[in-house]
Amino acid sequence: MRLLIVEDEKRLALSLAKGLTAEGYAVDVVHDGLEGLHRAGEGTYDLVVLDIMLPGLNGYRVCAALRAAGHDVPILMLTAKDGEYDEAEGLDTGADDYLTKPFSYVVLVARVKALLRRRGSAGSASPLHTVGPYEVDTAARRVTRAGHGEIALTAKEFSVLEQLVLRAGEVVSKGDILEHVWDFAYEGDPNIVEVYVSALRRKLDASLIRTVRGAGYRLEAPR
Repeated sequence: MRLLIVEDEKRLALSLAKGLTAEGYAVDVVHDGLEGLHRAGEGTYDLVVLDIMLPGLNGYRVCAALRAAGHDVPILMLTAKDGEYDEAEGLDTGADDYLTKPFSYVVLVARVKALLRRRGSAGSASPLHTVGPYEVDTAARRVTRAGHGEIALTAKEFSVLEQLVLRAGEVVSKGDILEHVWDFAYEGDPNIVEVYVSALRRKLDASLIRTVRGAGYRLEAPR
């Protein structure tokens, strides 16, 4: 899943980005309200972490503009202010949750996961996907195999598998996986995708992920 952090405190923004990336999310960061509105308005994010006190355009106005334009992306507001009026104003503009600085990183991650689960359960798609003997729960981020229990995957391994599961039977390009599992700023070796696919093949049925030469990968139920 792709997250956008709109926060002008650069040290905090980068710290949050690093932590959320370690949780398996692809994270982009901007430090200005206008840029945040532009990015969030593209509709490519699953959740926005939005500070209120921003240069260019404050968080209230960014949130209100996104809602007025019909964007329903979950928004978690951050602020150094404290008080019922501020919280009410943030929620009135369309924010889904509110967190006052200083906050615990553990609490922020819990709020992010709760908002993403809530959005997933509100949609028509089930978070449970069956692939052969495997059940993939994209909400709980767990993979189990009948009779064998849970299979331990790292956050990145699960994110790569999730992209293939959500498009089961289709060819998913290496570029698509990079874009959704890492982020736009990733400048490392694109062959990192092959490393994670190989790890998944070792932990799951080796025939589960087919390589389509020159095109990408396709998830197939083992026979």
